[in-house]
Amino acid sequence: MKERFDVLSATCSKETTRLYSTSFSLGIYFLNRPLRQPIYAIYGFVRLADEIVDSFHDYPKSVMLAELKKDCFAAIERGISINPVLNSFQQVVNQYGIEHELISLFLKSMEMDLDDQDYTPEKYEKYILGSAQVVGLMCLHVFTNGNKEDFERLRIPAMKLGSAFQKVNFLRDVNADYQELSRTYFPDVNLSKFSDADKKAIEQDILREFNEALKGIRQLPRSCRKGVYLAYVYYKKLFQKIGNVPAHRVMSERIRVSNGHKFWLMFDSLVRYKLNFL
Repeated sequence: MKERFDVLSATCSKETTRLYSTSFSLGIYFLNRPLRQPIYAIYGFVRLADEIVDSFHDYPKSVMLAELKKDCFAAIERGISINPVLNSFQQVVNQYGIEHELISLFLKSMEMDLDDQDYTPEKYEKYILGSAQVVGLMCLHVFTNGNKEDFERLRIPAMKLGSAFQKVNFLRDVNADYQELSRTYFPDVNLSKFSDADKKAIEQDILREFNEALKGIRQLPRSCRKGVYLAYVYYKKLFQKIGNVPAHRVMSERIRVSNGHKFWLMFDSLVRYKLNFL
């Protein structure tokens, strides 16, 4: 029966999320139960594409990404895929009416990672839109469950949150991206001479987006507010840790928040949430 395969597909997406991201896994756990699997499915799909461009160095990345794109839209049209992660994702796309343009924009950003890029401000914004902001909008479709008024009201904060998360990832991974993947995302920044002034300017931009995103989190439906706030808290703490070290350390080590600290943040965030101190 297809129902059994759908259960397998959902499990694959969930385990993919757990394997790759403790932060998102804990955040998803604090969503209302009906929302968890759709968000696992979105993360699983995003991770699949990201893994192709970031990790499969000994394989034909461009061919594999093109195949993923073709298979993804075929799955959405057919309502099934033999790829469990795509099968899980197509169900969410069809159930929540996620625009196909959001998926196309995401995959275009992944395609940008296949080649060396000289990131102008315009290219940078294009990449952020596709790699992060549209993912926030996919999740927002699930959170608002077809309520167009709520979706439009929360559209910009959702995009800002996705953008802030991505830019924090860029700062955290700046050394690996530069040294191992020859990527320099930040426009007008020479990473061979990455300075505290460069870092501070990037951080000010991220902080503005975090502040705008928090306004939207406070307006989310209660069914998802707690989980999204927890993910926000994790990334904000990582951002603060990065902010407390000089540029040369960011270029020589990967700053992270330990799992033990994440669990402490989880309990602190839950108290704040219950007291309405968001």
